[in-house]
Amino acid sequence: MLEIKIAVAKTNKYSVSESGDSVEVTERPRGGLSVVLADAQGSGKSARMNSRLVVAKCAALIGEGARDGAVARAVHDMLFSLRDGKVSATLTIVSADMETMSLVITQSSGPPVFLLQSDVAMTLDAKSQPIGVHRSMKPSVYEVALEAKLAVLAMTDGIYAAGRTRGAPWQDEDFHAMLLRHSASPDFLATEILEAALRKDARRAQDDMAVCVLLVGEHTSEVKIRTLSACLPY
Repeated sequence: MLEIKIAVAKTNKYSVSESGDSVEVTERPRGGLSVVLADAQGSGKSARMNSRLVVAKCAALIGEGARDGAVARAVHDMLFSLRDGKVSATLTIVSADMETMSLVITQSSGPPVFLLQSDVAMTLDAKSQPIGVHRSMKPSVYEVALEAKLAVLAMTDGIYAAGRTRGAPWQDEDFHAMLLRHSASPDFLATEILEAALRKDARRAQDDMAVCVLLVGEHTSEVKIRTLSACLPY
């Protein structure tokens, strides 16, 4: 049997009280889990409101059975209509779909997504447009068969761009190496990447930061126990 593990780590931009990055994990109606990551334009209260709007709508549509590509398009139309095309957001949806036995990665702009498959790390760099600012938007959708040891690493610009202003940017190979070393421990990997990004910014995050890790593992116990943990400092 397969099992799905998801870990999330995030923090605010330095000296800003609310994050414009939002993450939602939702169960798919016919089995599986989806993680939705949105990075709204700007930082602070208004960005937080817009990103929360995006992820909440995505989760609702996924729960109603909509396909991820259609979800991205529908949420784009909603944001475009509500904000008159004046607010953009990047959107990434990573789904382990037990009905189709597939892993689906849907991207609308934003940093690359990193995939580990058959012990090979690769970069999925979508050239699609952000949601909310153009009349039409076509997301990038990548799908592979669901199998054990698949791992996905997704993040917002705050993580991916960390260190650039200090002359110490990430290289894609850095994320490949971390996936290869730590994919079996999603919680550790997500926290390690966030901490590394903060060090690159001298612990003064230049943008809101969020990182998500999804791992497809093997479940060997006869008893199916579901767990969920969270830590939210205020």
